[in-house]
Amino acid sequence: MSVSASGEARIALVTGGGTGVGRAISRGLGAAGYRVVISGRRADVLEKAANELGSQTGGEFFAVPADVGNPASVRALFDAISQRYGRLDLLVNNAGVTVPGVPLEEVSFEQWNAIVAANLTGAFLCTQQAFRLMKSQSPRGGRIINNGSVSATTPRPNSAPYTATKHAITGLTKSTALDGREFDIACGQIDIGNAASDMTTTIAAGVLQANGSIAAEATIDPAYIADAVVYMAGLPLSANVLTMTVMATKMPFVGRG
Repeated sequence: MSVSASGEARIALVTGGGTGVGRAISRGLGAAGYRVVISGRRADVLEKAANELGSQTGGEFFAVPADVGNPASVRALFDAISQRYGRLDLLVNNAGVTVPGVPLEEVSFEQWNAIVAANLTGAFLCTQQAFRLMKSQSPRGGRIINNGSVSATTPRPNSAPYTATKHAITGLTKSTALDGREFDIACGQIDIGNAASDMTTTIAAGVLQANGSIAAEATIDPAYIADAVVYMAGLPLSANVLTMTVMATKMPFVGRG
């Protein structure tokens, strides 16, 4: 079991924790002994996931609906965590959205704002609230892990809004790691390449490549992402994985094209 310095089970929050990669991460943390708060916008999906994950792992899962792009909703989320557990040891900023690949000039202002709110503003707001709690709790400190995606370094065609937010996540990760240093708050980033989920169904069928062709790409089981997050989370706060890339070996990411 993962326990804090006080001997209690560690508390983790996974945003977007009810589906896809977030659900896999939540399951991995629960199996490792964390008490896991899962958050997302759909209460019914979260409650179902919490019940199923609890049955699968024997762990404790607490579902709290929240819109991470809304400051009031994020405050309410962290208030619920503080009231129930009194602390937070791990924040996984996983929530994110994208839009169907369209030429840059066809992306609407509403689409741009929605992606920035979910992918970047949400991660910032949750980090901000986590800092306040982690600085004040005893023992103080904690860890934040951001889902950066391989788009944090290399874009796909027609992905400007998503890629822009994921590049920005890298900057947020580094600033968080720096600003958290004196308060025992560690921050790292996991860049994921083609973990199988609802967001990658088209990738497995065939997706636009940089050279204009359409090609199917390899994917991996999101359980491997969960394993990596559990490893990162399990380090003592004196050690940190600043960046890690976990990807399908045969995806066309490394190279030219």
